Amino acid sequence: QKIIIELYDKFFKTAFPRMSERLGIVYTPVEVVDFIVKSADEALRQEFGVGLTDENVHVLDPFTGTGTFIVRLLQSGLIKPEDLVRKYQHELHANEIVLLAYYIAAVNIEAAFHGLDKGDYQPFNGIVLTDTFQMSEGKDYMDGYEDTMLPKNSERAKKQLEQSIQVIIGNPPYSVGQISANDNNQNLKYSQLDENIRNTYAKYSTATNKNSLYDSYIRAIRWASTRIKDKGIVCYVSNGSFIDTNVMDGLRKCLVDEFSSVYIFNLRGNTRTSGETARKEGGQTFGSGSRATIVISLLIKNPEKTGQCKLFYHDIGDYLNRDEKLNIIKYLTGISGIKWTQIKPNDSHDWINHRDPAFDKFIVLGNKKDKTEKVIFSSYSAGVQTNRDTWVYSFSYPNVSFNVKHMIDFYNSQVDEYNNNLNNKRLTIEEFIDNDTKKFSWTRESRRDLEKNKKGIFNTIHIVSSIYRPYCKQWLYFQRQFNKCIYQIPRIFPNQTLQNLVICVTGRGSTKDFSALISNTLPDLEMISKSQCFPLHTYEKSKNDLLNKSNEYVTQENIPDTILKEFRATYNQPKISKEDIFYYVYGILHSPEYKTRFAADLKKMLPRIPFAKDFNAFSQAGRDLAQWHLNYETIEPYPVQESTGDLTKEPKEFYRVQKMKFAGKTREPDKTTIIYNSNVTLSEIPLEAYDYIVNGKSAIEWIIERYQFTTDKNSGITNNPNDWSENPRYIVDLVKRIVQVSIETMKIVDKLPGLEEINM
Repeated sequence: QKIIIELYDKFFKTAFPRMSERLGIVYTPVEVVDFIVKSADEALRQEFGVGLTDENVHVLDPFTGTGTFIVRLLQSGLIKPEDLVRKYQHELHANEIVLLAYYIAAVNIEAAFHGLDKGDYQPFNGIVLTDTFQMSEGKDYMDGYEDTMLPKNSERAKKQLEQSIQVIIGNPPYSVGQISANDNNQNLKYSQLDENIRNTYAKYSTATNKNSLYDSYIRAIRWASTRIKDKGIVCYVSNGSFIDTNVMDGLRKCLVDEFSSVYIFNLRGNTRTSGETARKEGGQTFGSGSRATIVISLLIKNPEKTGQCKLFYHDIGDYLNRDEKLNIIKYLTGISGIKWTQIKPNDSHDWINHRDPAFDKFIVLGNKKDKTEKVIFSSYSAGVQTNRDTWVYSFSYPNVSFNVKHMIDFYNSQVDEYNNNLNNKRLTIEEFIDNDTKKFSWTRESRRDLEKNKKGIFNTIHIVSSIYRPYCKQWLYFQRQFNKCIYQIPRIFPNQTLQNLVICVTGRGSTKDFSALISNTLPDLEMISKSQCFPLHTYEKSKNDLLNKSNEYVTQENIPDTILKEFRATYNQPKISKEDIFYYVYGILHSPEYKTRFAADLKKMLPRIPFAKDFNAFSQAGRDLAQWHLNYETIEPYPVQESTGDLTKEPKEFYRVQKMKFAGKTREPDKTTIIYNSNVTLSEIPLEAYDYIVNGKSAIEWIIERYQFTTDKNSGITNNPNDWSENPRYIVDLVKRIVQVSIETMKIVDKLPGLEEINM
């Protein structure tokens, strides 16, 4: 026992922190485990008059890890000495699929029992080495179970399946599968469980992309609800994104429909946010093993209770670090120690951050599902999603050309080799391809192309200027075969000679606060998080050019005539143009009142635009904002104080950026001063310039983050921001220009009038 625990402890402190998020394994702090054990016991007694320790109350930890939940239950003092042996031998159950964790869990549970019982050492027969989801897939799976090399394990599995489980506790894995297609580690599929999700959570979800409904922790909720049948308790600590994200609206509906009571304790800790929002989220409850919001969910099915589900919610609070959160949890006596707020879901199945009913009365920016709905823009598109940014993006035109050419050459060689090996039917495509990340970045689409014998053709005509992140342009190899999704972008920016404007807004599924940014060049999907891009107009191939013999395009108006007519009538201004409306939208999207009042709506759906009282003020503001945001590379720089060192160096070396940083300490940065490099320091930056937030952080901080020399650890590809411009002062002047853009943006935004929307 001692040797195994020491080995595991060494593993946990070294390899585990790096592996945990990738594998979906998260270590649960003992304070959280104790809270869950106490809460499950309290809820069981409150609802059914029995506790975890009573006879025939079977408790299951289906993803036991190192056995912490069962260990802490044994050590909790809840179990009377006279009940200990019965509970241990017959009514506690645990599953684990990872062999090392399985052995550690068994040893830990057995040691905890032995420390309490003081009798002869007894093995824990309630633990099963199994995939919990697969184990419950039905008779076909269990028929072959006894033929394995572990017959006793098979016997325990069958015995567990026959038990009526009243309580399920634990920490389900957050996700299973691959980070990139090169991992060759596709998500597992469970036919019955996934069909159950399709018929419930997915059926009632209004989201277009429902893939996240099959994440492991969501499967764990669906599985547990089915496992306890019509009576019992589920208490999990898990990823908490389901309590508020749009794609989980169907899950929220089903939880309220299936359970009589639901308790949600929000521990916060979402590090996928930034700025003030990230500071409010506080420390990661599970340390570096998690980046998501963490919640403790207590779900109760009591068939004797009729009527609507009672939904209780508690938020642990803003600005708490990890230790502060764990101390709060430690001193709570389970659910009875919390002052709960009872909440009522709205018709959209929102639990928190309810939408504003007024928002539904405004005109939606666009709608791809319902062509009959009134919209401001007929067409729109997501930004480009490449799934191989390192290969197809670069500050250097020659480098992106070199990288892509070699990438395509390697891919084509794989096509040739695959076709030469077609007779080897035992060799699957996953076994065949070379997953060396220094040669290629595989996606599902490129694997499919390989099977179809579709080769790539390199052509520099596909290298275009693109805006990758706010105020950060790079060269992009823009070509359908080697970009995962290009959506409708070819209709918006068909080539580099045709001009257009797009308003890019935060898309559904983003964890960042809403923002908008205009662009006159091709945008990346994450230029604004999950960006949805609304163009002033689109382009279609001329009818005389259907054979693609030339590059003749016809401009299509993207704002319908009916919208123009309605705006003119509403404001009694017959001279309003479609361009005026375009800039009016941009002005509205920057309104502090609009973004605050409708923050919940903007997280869950595309923007809707009201008829504000002062059309001209918003239209002019949008036009003025666009001038600053589009011309940021050429405007007059803000007079930031520039301190310089040895001017005898060559300008390219003197102004070369490696990585900019703020002066001061890491935790207490002096944002009035940026250390540009060892030769240049920029000071006297007005702090109000940082008030301009776009895509989750200040525009200035985007420049500091993006304009640094990087080397991708997987591919080995370097990206040097100094390669973007021949002007050696480009980046230092860009910093000054973005300071100016930020200050001017806030001047315009601060002067915007109230909406005072006109009711139609």
